[in-house]
Amino acid sequence: QVQLVESGGGLVQAGGSLRLSCVVSGTTFSMYAMGWCRQAPGKEREFVSGISWGGDNKRYASSVKGRFTISRDNAKNTVYLQMNNLKAEDTAVYYCTADPQSSPMVVVTELDEYNYWGQGTQVTVSS
Repeated sequence: QVQLVESGGGLVQAGGSLRLSCVVSGTTFSMYAMGWCRQAPGKEREFVSGISWGGDNKRYASSVKGRFTISRDNAKNTVYLQMNNLKAEDTAVYYCTADPQSSPMVVVTELDEYNYWGQGTQVTVSS
């Protein structure tokens, strides 16, 4: 079975940084487009960032563009999300997501297209 395990969440003051990691097991990681989504209390789940399995194509939600960076290491079956200049509005549970793709260039940006989800890691930004 496919399993995604996130880590790196925690408490941080506004303006600080966190680095999230997600380790994938049970599948061929290099064949999966990966992404990060989040859900804040009382709000709908939203797309944050995505990366193709080739690693060359990336997409970001407008609310995080310029502050967050997604990357992956296929040899380590791991995807990362570097979050800088965090804001209180970034407070949410962050989920690692995966979707099988035959093309190394495809980035998945629709939440309902992701077949696999991690359990989530809490990020809390105090103001």
